Amino acid sequence: MSRHAPGRNPDNLQSSMKITGTFLDEITHDIPAQNWGPDEWEADFRAMKAAGIDTVILIRAGYRRTATFGSKVLQREMNIYPVYTDLVDLFLTLAEKYGMAFWFGTYDSGKYWINGDYRKESDINRAFCDEVFEKYGHRKAFRGWYISHEIHTYNEGMMRVYEELAGHLRGLKKLPILISPYVKGVKQFGDEAISLNHHIEEWERVFERIKGLVDVVAFQDGQVSYDELSDYLQANSELAARHGIQSWSNVESFDRDMPIKFPPISFDKLRYKMELAAQAGVDKLITFEFSHFMSPNSMYPSAHGLYKRYLEWTGTRDDHEQY
Repeated sequence: MSRHAPGRNPDNLQSSMKITGTFLDEITHDIPAQNWGPDEWEADFRAMKAAGIDTVILIRAGYRRTATFGSKVLQREMNIYPVYTDLVDLFLTLAEKYGMAFWFGTYDSGKYWINGDYRKESDINRAFCDEVFEKYGHRKAFRGWYISHEIHTYNEGMMRVYEELAGHLRGLKKLPILISPYVKGVKQFGDEAISLNHHIEEWERVFERIKGLVDVVAFQDGQVSYDELSDYLQANSELAARHGIQSWSNVESFDRDMPIKFPPISFDKLRYKMELAAQAGVDKLITFEFSHFMSPNSMYPSAHGLYKRYLEWTGTRDDHEQY
């Protein structure tokens, strides 16, 4: 398997391949809330813009009983907790101000699809996205959909959710649809991890089902060892291309190798993963997730250093950052 995509110069990757997209995660699953208000979020959008980010992706519009806005559908179906700040409106407003594309992430019940009730997960999401489109669909920055449910292998129930939800989203507003799956790799699954060949077989089946419905796939890059990563990136890029799906890489900016969940990653690891993704010929690098793990405003001081090292490597300057 080739380790270098045709036309890529691995000696000049910092000028050809930068992180230009990030997830936005404040309806958190396993990382802490930063408790930011509008001023803090605007400062972070300024930092994103300075670093070259042009795309922001809401990781999920709601999770279990928390939500990004006071959805009537989720109040009825999930009895969500009160929502005091409309984060969707805030993120759209900031994306419009700073010239970014905003991709809307769907709802994750953390319950129904996990327990095999795929019909309920799909029904809630379709009603929820109707509400979202009516409320925000006209906004200038609203440029894509993100189906937030993450899978690692073929799952018949989730194929039906993807098919139904993708078809419904296209009917609301014909925009590109993104998924960000993961690999059933050794870092997360240990002895239950699957081989590269098994991974390829599983994703041939998945892509056969979702081609023409999903436009972009951004595999997470943190579940396999660094020795395996190049082959997985190459395989994922080739798989997507065969099925007419654009390939991005979700370059995780947190570290899975540490005994705690989850500190910012070291710059050397981040750079290495970016170089491997560029060599595999992906079309775009996005990260999970700028605001917590590589922002000068993060609650983690080491993220401030990662931001500085990243700007130095890419030859970028942030006039708002104090060095």
